[in-house]
Amino acid sequence: MIANLMMYRRPELDGVHERYWSLIRANLAAAGIDSPESLSQDAEEFEVWRSPDLVLSQTCGMPYRLWLHGEVAIVGTPDFGIDDCAPGYYNSPFMVRTDDERAMLDEFSNARFAYNQTFSQSGFAAPYNHLTKRGWWFDDLLHTGQHLESARAVAGGHADIAALDAVSWRLMQQHEEFAAALRVLEWTEPTPGLPLVTALGNDVDAIFEAVQRSIGDLCDDDRTALGLAGLVRIPAEAYLAIPNPPESAAGPVP
Repeated sequence: MIANLMMYRRPELDGVHERYWSLIRANLAAAGIDSPESLSQDAEEFEVWRSPDLVLSQTCGMPYRLWLHGEVAIVGTPDFGIDDCAPGYYNSPFMVRTDDERAMLDEFSNARFAYNQTFSQSGFAAPYNHLTKRGWWFDDLLHTGQHLESARAVAGGHADIAALDAVSWRLMQQHEEFAAALRVLEWTEPTPGLPLVTALGNDVDAIFEAVQRSIGDLCDDDRTALGLAGLVRIPAEAYLAIPNPPESAAGPVP
């Protein structure tokens, strides 16, 4: 058996995630579902997602529609209460430095764009779909590997602009001093948030109920620290309907 909750992991939240998992595990046990005692937070993400022993994990919408659809079952989507988004939905802020005088997104067409991964919905697909509707996309791209590093690259002057996961940005504002050097220029359109998934054949409804109950069982401080407002059901079709950027969007292969 394996489980993890790594998508919004931060050192400041490790204890909160442990307590959250203890609640989920207790509620799963009450439903007759076995689960691992501890979260495998350092495991490689695709090994976790593709494990036949997966009890629970969280993935991103783009890996789900590219590779995981048909290999995992969606349990539900956590609702993080993002402003101007339906429950369970989120969006991406385009981040620039506070001292950058450019006021319009189109003024950054020749800028360096930092992104975490080409298979990231919030860091790559959402900004790509947002900007290609305007007729352009970045030519100068910097691959950073993480939203945190994309934001840090912009704050430090190694890139000019990045698109971040709205939840990740909220956590950065709470825990990263460099966040004060950044400002939001514009937001992408909302898309379904990061779904919780389990291995095919598991009791999705029972797991949904266990997680939903656990969110309610969290103490107020832990629920606030995670930013959780609830758990909702978003159909797989809503994830699959979002267009994927072409491979060429990442630029020429070195």
